Amino acid sequence: MTDHAVATGRKTPIWFWIVGVLAVVWNFGGVFDYVMTKTNDAYLESFTPEQVAYFTGFPAWYTAIWASAVFAAFFASLALLFRMKIAFVLFAASLVLFVFNTIYIYGFTPALDMMGTGGAIFSVFIFASLVALTWLSRWAAKAEILR
Repeated sequence: MTDHAVATGRKTPIWFWIVGVLAVVWNFGGVFDYVMTKTNDAYLESFTPEQVAYFTGFPAWYTAIWASAVFAAFFASLALLFRMKIAFVLFAASLVLFVFNTIYIYGFTPALDMMGTGGAIFSVFIFASLVALTWLSRWAAKAEILR
């Protein structure tokens, strides 16, 4: 029996495993996009020259926040899948970093012009997923699913 089953008399719900796997896949997409944007010129070939200049011209501090946010979310997803309480801290950190990221790109850069309304909607979706996963990890810790 798992720790959760011993502590609560219940198995970890199957939906929790499904959400964990989906979270890992989703947040790996963020890591993949970050790494490819920073290291692979072929990945940027589908971008306009203005978009390439925009994405390659971020200041170092912003790049550090972007990297920290995507990697924190990915490692949080792995922690969730492995039922570790640190998932909450990592998701919360990623959420805060994403908010700083979003304030900068939409408040101080021409992001909306570069990415259009679709990019803004995608940012809202990312935000909503981080809020949901942060809440889920907090709930799972209280429900003793995470150890």
